[in-house]
Amino acid sequence: MKQHYKDLIAWQKAMDLVAEVYLATREFPTEERYGLVSQLRRAAVSIPSNIAEGQGRLTTGEFRHFLGQARGSLCEVETQLLIAHKLGFLADVQPILLRLAEVGRILNGLISSLATSN
Repeated sequence: MKQHYKDLIAWQKAMDLVAEVYLATREFPTEERYGLVSQLRRAAVSIPSNIAEGQGRLTTGEFRHFLGQARGSLCEVETQLLIAHKLGFLADVQPILLRLAEVGRILNGLISSLATSN
């Protein structure tokens, strides 16, 4: 039986990351609500969403494709967090960057394991 996406550590950790991004962006300036805040949140949400969508696909190749999309969104979140930090919207960016790195390592491992299972 195929594993459910909710059982994937990558999905679980990505969900935690989404919560952290939402908390971190609560205190951003109001004028950023439709700018950086919205973009950051959408990119963060797309990480577990792509993991779930890919896992629900029929082939390993499709799953790998969506994991690649999730990894791209992860890089997008990292870049946007660094921009927020540079602009002074986020004082302590290190804890969330550590979470990003963890999710990235897990995603890379999952992608690698799928490459070797073909």
